Amino acid sequence: MNAQTSINGDPETAPIAAARRPASMLRSFGSLFGSSNGVNRRVGTPQGINNGYVEFGNPERTGRTLGTFAGVFSPVALSMFSALVFIRVGFIVGNAGLYITLLQFFIAYMILLFTVASVCAISTNGAVEGGGVYCGYFAAFIPDGTWWRFLFCTVINTSMLIVCLIGAALFAKTSVLILGIVTVVLLSTYISFLAVDEMTIRKPGENTLLPNGTNLTYTGLSADTLAENLYSHYGQDYTSDGKTVDFATTFGVLFAGVTGIMAGANMSGELKSPSKSIPGGTLSAVAFTFVAYVILAFLMAFTTPASTMQNNYLFLMPINFWPPFIAIGILTATFSTGLSNLIGSSRILEALSKDQVFGSWLNFIVKGTWKGNPIVAVVISWALVEAILLIGSLNTIAQVNSVLFMLSYLATNLACLGIELTGAPNFRPLFKYFTWHTCLFGLLGTLIMMFVINPIYASLSIILCLLLVIALHLFSPATQAAQWGSISQALMFHQVRKYLLMLDPRKDHVKFWRPQMLLLVSSPRSCCPLVDFINDLKKGGLYVIGHVKVGDDDDVEENKRWLLYVDHMRVKAFTEITYASSIREGVQHLIRLSGIGAMKPNTIILGFYDSETPKDFFQTLVLKLSLLLKVLVLFSFFRGTSPYKTDGFNISGLPDFPIRRDGETKQIDIKEYVSILSDILRMKKNLCLCRHFHRLDKDFITKSKHIKYIDVWPINVFNPKTEDPFDVVSLFMLQLAVIINMLAKWKHLRLRVFLCETNNTNSSTFETHDETIPQMEIFNRTKLEQSLKSLRINADILEIEDWARDTEFSRHSRILKHFISQTEHSADILSEENLNRSLLYMQRVNKILRDRSDQTAVSFIYLAAPPKVDHPNFNELSARYIELLTELTVDMPPTILVHGVSTVTLTTL
Repeated sequence: MNAQTSINGDPETAPIAAARRPASMLRSFGSLFGSSNGVNRRVGTPQGINNGYVEFGNPERTGRTLGTFAGVFSPVALSMFSALVFIRVGFIVGNAGLYITLLQFFIAYMILLFTVASVCAISTNGAVEGGGVYCGYFAAFIPDGTWWRFLFCTVINTSMLIVCLIGAALFAKTSVLILGIVTVVLLSTYISFLAVDEMTIRKPGENTLLPNGTNLTYTGLSADTLAENLYSHYGQDYTSDGKTVDFATTFGVLFAGVTGIMAGANMSGELKSPSKSIPGGTLSAVAFTFVAYVILAFLMAFTTPASTMQNNYLFLMPINFWPPFIAIGILTATFSTGLSNLIGSSRILEALSKDQVFGSWLNFIVKGTWKGNPIVAVVISWALVEAILLIGSLNTIAQVNSVLFMLSYLATNLACLGIELTGAPNFRPLFKYFTWHTCLFGLLGTLIMMFVINPIYASLSIILCLLLVIALHLFSPATQAAQWGSISQALMFHQVRKYLLMLDPRKDHVKFWRPQMLLLVSSPRSCCPLVDFINDLKKGGLYVIGHVKVGDDDDVEENKRWLLYVDHMRVKAFTEITYASSIREGVQHLIRLSGIGAMKPNTIILGFYDSETPKDFFQTLVLKLSLLLKVLVLFSFFRGTSPYKTDGFNISGLPDFPIRRDGETKQIDIKEYVSILSDILRMKKNLCLCRHFHRLDKDFITKSKHIKYIDVWPINVFNPKTEDPFDVVSLFMLQLAVIINMLAKWKHLRLRVFLCETNNTNSSTFETHDETIPQMEIFNRTKLEQSLKSLRINADILEIEDWARDTEFSRHSRILKHFISQTEHSADILSEENLNRSLLYMQRVNKILRDRSDQTAVSFIYLAAPPKVDHPNFNELSARYIELLTELTVDMPPTILVHGVSTVTLTTL
């Protein structure tokens, strides 16, 4: 966290700047993929700089004009009263009894209290902005199931729409006024319970469960009435077609009425000091409403028979000393609750849109904002409420409403628990009455009660939430996740660090060996197929794409470009960029420092050193995009400008990496290249050189009936012999071929192993004239088959007899035996005559390979070790080494030259 970021968001204690738009205060509420500290921190900038920020302390420009009472306490208290206080407390007490009612209030308020603790912890951990909770757009109103009342509710809903369209200031003033009215009405209700004596109450007309003319009674303060109301006696709900009431029904109605704890948080963008107002205002409102509800439940149980409370939900009106008071209280409480939810949900919808949580689908909401008021978001929220009103019965709506609110509380507690468990240093809330225990209890309580209320609604809501999370992953830009900070990233960091420490390199065993790849890339634009192929070859192991930049001019944007490249390639790889005085030095840095702990690269892969002009796969991609881009390319051609470059990115949106063009020299010479190869083997790493991978087309391989094989050539053509073709190098090469053959797109190909029969000599003396070459024992085909079987490798064996039958051919190959041993005869090897004979030999070997590679997708060929760097003739040997490898692989399919240094196969279980 930046040192200037305020801990409590107070404009007088830190130079905080708020965004002109309200972002989300509690992005973690809707899912676990929100802010790692629950807030969007933005450090202030000097006044007058037009960069999208304005000073936090200027309420006229930021719209932060609300204090604790008007901005938090009033909307929270009114939302928690809602229609429950005057209409449904009697329904709950009449059915569940006083004991169960108090238990339900205790459970509900404990869940709310633990959730409020999470909210307070998040809201006191930094500068809080607008947006609130990313979940729940539904509010409880007064529908009783008839169409004409739907019209009545629509009128009230539309009046709330008008208030919200005017703005938050009018909402705050309205809330304070309504809270005063509701408080007066509630006090009049308490007084009426104590003052009014026994009386008769009429059955409401819509109650068809009782015969017409049936009257209900009110006893006033009575011990007998209290005794009757202590225990539950569930009946039927006359507003829901006589459905039987149970514990889940009453708790659903109760919880739906007290789910207003986020009303203040949802207005965070309009609060002067959110981090102070939200905890204080919310907790005081929760305490106030809890006391009010408990007193009301006691008075009802003391004075009103259960049958009256079950059969007339408006019984408070006739017993009040001035009946219109109750009507006023119901209308104002319901109006304020709906108003709070409507304006809060619109702010949430606006924040979702501006933060592009689900991509660009909601961009039209941003465009529909006028003077800071999200007009389109308000209208959409109003339309959603209208749709919910069609359900009709409040008790039915209550269960849906309760489950959705509980889901948001569950996500809040889960997100806050995740933050706490990660141990993030920047999570230092000023609210001290918060621990991971409160989060856990709130989470478990919410989850359990969701299924108690309605298992079907709970299951569907969780599925809906998971779908939203999936959509968030698919459509949310990576830049937004980086801006917020991701809880999932913090959790993964915590766990990965722990398991990396447990991954002891001393316990490595060949039985569980897998390739850990470091692919050294010079030009990412020309090696796209190779990058994709190595991603297949890694077999769940570590995959690092390394790049060396010569010099010390550190480009801070370089890593971003490479990450974008990896995203485009859709490979599971890490990127490592290093700056060094030479490429060789940089490669040494990458080999030594890439990875961590036991996850270090064991196989280094390079492209082949040749003179071919690199193919630009970015240009190919751009030309395939659309006809419009082709027109743009043509237009740019006539203008003499590059059609691919735009502020460091080409027109396809990919980074504009440099690429070597015709006539340009390589950044690395042969000597340095071969030195790198020698360094890799000296550092005990397996080595792979890849050539012709610009020809690789995986889609064509999958569809083609012509391409059938993956070839393995376990013979060192620099020193051909058949005493044992399965040495360490051959076994490593075979293992790589088996790995690629296990993948879905390569599985249909047949693995072929070529058994090359050769003549060899025991003489250690270099001969250039013809002589009789003693015949060595030929490696038996049966023994090879048994070896493959013991390694559990299914492959075809093909015998190649050219080496054994052609004496001249064998004589040429003997020259190279001394090349790789680098004996004192190296000077003879470098002679013009022997060089020509070696090239001729490689050309003949190449012909053997090509003749059998017409239907081959990829070939694995034995790579002889390069010359040693300390050899006196290293420069000349390096040039000859690359020249011979070039002749060996010319016109081949995609080819990997392999030199292994470690045992990677095992014949036992």
